[in-house]
Amino acid sequence: MRQDIMSIPVSEVFEPREGCPLCRLRDMLENRVVDYITGAAMMEPDVRQETNRLGFCYPHYQKMLKKQNRLGVGLILESHLEELDNRVFDKSPIFGKSSRRQSGSAEILLSTCFVCGRIDWSMERMLLTICRLWESERDFRRLFEEQQVLCLPHFSLLTHAAQDKMSKKAYPDFHKACAGLCREYLTKLRADVSHFCRMFDYRNTDQDADWGDSRDSIERAVWWLTSYLPK
Repeated sequence: MRQDIMSIPVSEVFEPREGCPLCRLRDMLENRVVDYITGAAMMEPDVRQETNRLGFCYPHYQKMLKKQNRLGVGLILESHLEELDNRVFDKSPIFGKSSRRQSGSAEILLSTCFVCGRIDWSMERMLLTICRLWESERDFRRLFEEQQVLCLPHFSLLTHAAQDKMSKKAYPDFHKACAGLCREYLTKLRADVSHFCRMFDYRNTDQDADWGDSRDSIERAVWWLTSYLPK
């Protein structure tokens, strides 16, 4: 398979053939952006302008704090809180149209995240690369079909993207391959969850009861439905 700056990271996340490749891609992008923003980038004026304007969601504040750079996070928060104060609360009378505008400004700030935005921007381009490689590279098509599973959110994301990015000739086969990865995993998952539930029947409570692969089936089901393992 021919490699270029866009296909290399895609190849890296598809090579392991374990779990959902798009989960790996998202996690890789997320880790890179969090490392970027908690590193030297936090002092770059153009980046700071963006973090001041967008802020971060709760999960990404958590990930930033795990980088053990509390001073860096503090500096980001210092200027973000100043921006928030100026945009939402400074010289804003709390009545009539002004109060509605103030509530709207707060709502906008709560719906944005610098890290999420960077991930979404990168994912869009990676999805385009996946579609391009599927259509043009036989080796990648084989690699794709050898994947273990696509989780439900990434099945939806990828097939919706492919509707716009792929030719009408290629899309049906691509969608079929995506659905096949989901259905095969879902069949096994349903059996494991059902087996887990049956193991609580009084007839299956002895020490030698065979749980098979069902012990972690609840966590795997939550992961497949949401793309995140429960903690």
